[in-house]
Order: sequence, then structure tokens, then C-alpha cells
Amino acid sequence: MSGAAPIAGAPAAGGDAPQATPGGLRVEGLSKEFGGIHAVQDLSFAIGEGKVHSIIGPNGAGKTTLLNLLTGVYVPSAGRIALAGCDLTGRPAHEFAAAGIGRTFQNLQIFFNMSALENVMTGRHLRERSGLLATLLRTPRLARAERDCRARALELLEFVGLGAHGRSAADAMPYGALKRLEIARALAGDPRILLLDEPAAGLNPTESQEIAALIRRLAQAGTTVVLVEHNMRLVMGVSDHILVLDYGRKLAEGSAEAVRNDPRVIEAYLGAAAGAEHADA
Repeated sequence: MSGAAPIAGAPAAGGDAPQATPGGLRVEGLSKEFGGIHAVQDLSFAIGEGKVHSIIGPNGAGKTTLLNLLTGVYVPSAGRIALAGCDLTGRPAHEFAAAGIGRTFQNLQIFFNMSALENVMTGRHLRERSGLLATLLRTPRLARAERDCRARALELLEFVGLGAHGRSAADAMPYGALKRLEIARALAGDPRILLLDEPAAGLNPTESQEIAALIRRLAQAGTTVVLVEHNMRLVMGVSDHILVLDYGRKLAEGSAEAVRNDPRVIEAYLGAAAGAEHADA
């Protein structure tokens, strides 16, 4: 990220908002329009390091659009995005990834013709620097890099609870395991911040608990997690901070307890019945 311009300081966050940290993510006045439709409108927030930050809201609230902005898939109509003080606004997606922002997707992006280990190894391509000549000549340096890549991939499979699946064909693995495999592959790029787009979608309660435990381990290991998820029991159980969107705007933000009891959130999203259910979560 050489040559990236430092972003100007933002106004101090409110009482429930996390303070930006030197290696954290900062968003200022972020907006995105599609043909006159405001998918995201004037969002400002900070994401501190080593915490779990969730983004919730009803369908159409702008959650996935926001993730696409935070990973360079979309260019914002207005506003700025900075990681560790470096302005990433308008840069291509590969530069967001190189700066340390990784993600998973709602729909599995697995190579089903590869093994679990090979899938994770593909996630190391951003960190590999082998040139064409080294590849053609199979130099000792390249061989060493391949060994290191394989070792790191095995470590990540163990970390996500798939240590026994290294040689398993991806197309033979259960759906819940594939969700964790995609997280392992995203981690292979050594992200500072990992964006998880509905990692518990389609999972049974036991598998959802495994994802929740994995998210906690990620934060404990120092990886910042940004979670978009409809499973409110999971969100309330793992989140240090929650941002609530409604029609592309910030409706509320704060701790899980503050958001759970916010009348605006209950009315617009959780609903009275859901609020009662999540109070027991």
C-alpha cells in the first residue's frame, strides 16, 4: 500500500461507538447509489482491532452492498474508507485484499474439484511472490515456498476444526464443513480484518454453534471479524459491537445489550416477539 494517502481524522465517536485504533477500519460519509436508488447512505463508523463487529438489518437494508464497498467490489458514490490510516477509497478489490481485508460470501465459493487442502492453498496467492522464471525452473526458493504454503494451509484447517479433512475432496464434505473451509481459505491471505457474509446460513443449530466458537477463536487470535448474519442468537452471542442498518442508513449501534433493547431496532427489525426470544439468547 505504498503511496496511499492517510485519511483525515474523523469526529469523535459517540458513547456506544468503538474508537478507531491505529490498525482499524474507518468509514466516513459512505454512500452508494444504483440508478438513483440509495443502497447505502452517509454511513460513518469505526471498527477497532481484535473485536467482533456485526452488521444487521432487514433484507434490503444494504448489508451486502456495504460489504462490497468495504472490499473494493463497488466504488462508493461518496465517502472514504481507510484501513490503518491508508485511504483505500476507489481502489480495486485486489488492493483491498493486499491491504489486509478478506471475506467470505453468502454463496459458497469452493473449488469442488480440489481437496480441502488445495482449496486453502489457493488462498495464499496474495502472499506468494514467485516469478515466472522461478516457476519454470522449479527453483529451491519456489519449492520452499510451496512447502510453507502447504504447512500453513494444514495449520488453518486444524484451526477451523477440519484437521482430519486435508485430503478430503471438497465435493464429498458436508455443508457445515464447507462453510468452515471457506473461512480457512479466506484466512490463508493473512487478513487483518475478515468479513463474514452469513456464515451460519443453512446450518443446523450444532453447526451454528461451531461457527460461533470459531468466530470467538478468531477474535481471540487477534483477527478483527465483521459479521453479517441473520441468526440473531449467534450475533448476540459473539458480538462486541453491532451496527444496525435500515434502508441503507445507520439506525443504531452499540453493544449487543444496547441494540437488543433499543426501541427503534425492535420496531424496525427485531420485532416484539423476536426481542423476547433474543432476550433469552
